[in-house]
Amino acid sequence: MHSWTDTLRFAFQPVVNLTTGGVAALEILARPEAGDVLAQARRDPELDGRVAAWAVRAAACKETLLPLHVNVFAGTLADLGRLADLREAVRQAGRMTWEITLDIGPPYTHVPRHALLEAVAGLRAEGFRICADGVGDGDVPLRLLADLDPELVKLDASLLSRPAAVRAMRTFCEHSGALLSVEGVETEAQCAAAVAAGAQLAQGQLFAPPARLPAADVYVPPVSPAVTAVPRSGPSVRQFVRPAALLPATASAGRVRALLTGSPDVSGVLLVDASGVPVRSVHRSRFLLSMSGRYGHALYADRPAAKLGDPPRTVGVDATAWEVLDVVAGGDRDRTSDDVAVVDRLGRCVGVVRLADLVRALAESRVEEAAGLNPLTRLPGSDAITEEVDRRIAARRPFALSWLDVDHFKRVNDGAGFAAGDELIRAVGRVLQHAASEATRVGHIGGDDFLVLADPGGLDQVAASVLDAPWSAGGMAVTLSLATVLCAPGAVTDHRQAAACLAPLKQAAKALPGASWILGRAGLPGHEVRRGPGPMAAQAGCGAAEVG
Repeated sequence: MHSWTDTLRFAFQPVVNLTTGGVAALEILARPEAGDVLAQARRDPELDGRVAAWAVRAAACKETLLPLHVNVFAGTLADLGRLADLREAVRQAGRMTWEITLDIGPPYTHVPRHALLEAVAGLRAEGFRICADGVGDGDVPLRLLADLDPELVKLDASLLSRPAAVRAMRTFCEHSGALLSVEGVETEAQCAAAVAAGAQLAQGQLFAPPARLPAADVYVPPVSPAVTAVPRSGPSVRQFVRPAALLPATASAGRVRALLTGSPDVSGVLLVDASGVPVRSVHRSRFLLSMSGRYGHALYADRPAAKLGDPPRTVGVDATAWEVLDVVAGGDRDRTSDDVAVVDRLGRCVGVVRLADLVRALAESRVEEAAGLNPLTRLPGSDAITEEVDRRIAARRPFALSWLDVDHFKRVNDGAGFAAGDELIRAVGRVLQHAASEATRVGHIGGDDFLVLADPGGLDQVAASVLDAPWSAGGMAVTLSLATVLCAPGAVTDHRQAAACLAPLKQAAKALPGASWILGRAGLPGHEVRRGPGPMAAQAGCGAAEVG
């Protein structure tokens, strides 16, 4: 009688880093040649646990150094807990637990929540990484997703046609510290949508189909950096993480040499302790130079490789690309080409970043940023502000959107000259930037018009900075008008509706003589006159204003 293992084969599909274009990991997919082992495994936790263990053993036969993604049903974890068979397979394969990501898949219905969370906590404590798989095409409750606190969230590609849902999941990942991946990507349009949504990883037929042998070469379509959203403080280091070549801290120089000579793409090896914490960093060129010198192999081959290594350079997973550059710049100049280890909150290595990746991406982002800046004030245009408005809407975060302009600006240009008018605009821009807090975005959308996006609590400081100051151009006294719409969570659906609510408030502010400030609330009639003559309330809200 044939065993189920006789008819079960495994295929490998690359998980691609959308920023670097490299392969970040391999997902091991079970491919039964007869019968339906997976359907049985869904009902039989013991069988599912054995399939997961067999997947790791199959990967060991392929001699791949890449991290692995292993599938397991949520019900299996809740029933079996620590997955003894899988842990033993990882040990026998010579793998470290932090090289294994468990892709926990649906169904979640009727799975005991407490038992599942307890099993996940135990596996995470041992070093396994946790991925919530099939989000958007499964039945994982949002509350359970938050409680799982996964290191990775995999979205089904079908969600890409619903940008608001993807943005919301991207915001969830940003706040929870998880990476976002899209699976099932088949077209270049889907890839572009995944990048625009802020996904760091993806997999699917477009990049490489599942294959019996692990694929190192994948197709990644060129994506304009203009579609990627770069945070104000710089892109996250998570976007640039590559798999790390890891060996135990006790590894001999001969073992490191064998790994490097057999893997030409590996730029260095990290030596880690039993917990996965980097203790030494071995640079490829310097190490091989030492080993290839006269008597080098005889001197070092059987000695600990740590003697030929350096203290590791590390950054946390929450660091930005700029912080990585600070680490590199603050060290020895001879080590500028060394990989920088990325570590989790327990100090365990989750991968490495290469300086070349960071410099290339930051240069591209600066070029794109510069292209979108107003040449007069060097402030971003409306696109940067509206994109941030949509992110705050998706995150259900309250915000205040303001429109500021100079009263009768044409008279200023006609009476004082365009040079005086330009200097006035630059001065207003400088004051707005100086008054802005970390959570405030200032944009110059052309002419004398500015947009200010702020948290509701930061309004008074910005308003006072521009409305209380005496303004003049070429000796002509000048006043400013400010209109603000407060948007509570759910009050508007996108930046277009927020702008539609703001338009009548701007008209009301311009109708008042002198410096003025009108404040309204999205979805509610009426407004307040915060500065300027007139009653404290008037009828000019956006109410049910149509969205263009």
